[in-house]
Amino acid sequence: MRTTESMRDFYLRVMETDPSHAALNNAGPGHFNVFAKGACRKSPYGRRDFYKISLVFGTGKYTYSDKSIVLDKPALVFFNPFTPYAWEAVSDEQKGWYCVFTEEFLHPGEKKDMLQDSPLYRHGQIPAFFLNKAQEEEIIGIYGKMMAEMAADYIHKFDVLRNYLHLLIHTAMKMQPIEVVEKTISASSRITHLFFELQERQFPIDAPEEPLRLKTANQYAEALAIHVNHLNRALKDVTGKTTTEHISARIISEARALLKHSDWNIAEIAYGLGFEYPAYFTLFFKKQTGLTPMEARMSIV
Repeated sequence: MRTTESMRDFYLRVMETDPSHAALNNAGPGHFNVFAKGACRKSPYGRRDFYKISLVFGTGKYTYSDKSIVLDKPALVFFNPFTPYAWEAVSDEQKGWYCVFTEEFLHPGEKKDMLQDSPLYRHGQIPAFFLNKAQEEEIIGIYGKMMAEMAADYIHKFDVLRNYLHLLIHTAMKMQPIEVVEKTISASSRITHLFFELQERQFPIDAPEEPLRLKTANQYAEALAIHVNHLNRALKDVTGKTTTEHISARIISEARALLKHSDWNIAEIAYGLGFEYPAYFTLFFKKQTGLTPMEARMSIV
């Protein structure tokens, strides 16, 4: 069974291999901490309820949703609470730093969806930036300042750390094409964003007894308090796909992740994804992928 890892769960897990990961009581809203990468060579697949930014040296593989990315050179990687992922080290040498934080820490007293509007935290993605030497030195410098500030006794150190975190995020955003970073959020874009946010709140599926609540375009439109035709037009304008196409694609993505990362049988996966009968799920999966769920599971290596 996959569950969402809380900040407390995170500290309990990583302290088993590295006691230096003890949590600190932050001054002010939210939570922040920064660490050198420790001895952990593998993290479990699932969603976290906090944000994380890692500077990675050494080869490793991130698996997220039903995709994987191999990092084989210095990279800066952004993780969000909406995309489940797992990490597995490949090379013996693993170095770097990472910070964990909540949105309340980054934007105290402000609306809570600001990071979700950032191109660094798109639903269903784990943005990774391979760094050149100059970028590598710049990012190392920011983490070095974070580590030094975290160890200091300055009463306002978390205000300083918040500024370093903003600097780290904006340094990465400058690596994006300017038209991506500065694109205008239209009404259709906003509806699309709200749709994906609502969709991702349902994932990952934690138990067959807790199935998907929203499964149709009409149900999503009702939850967003708009007409289904309005929702369809907005998604079509922004993405080129209909609401039903997005719902089907996300269910297939979650089905593949469950087939790969869980020990649930096909019936349990079907019920968890909201299908009344396993046979309906099998027909749906084969229509979308060309394989039955069992064939897909057996093809996973």
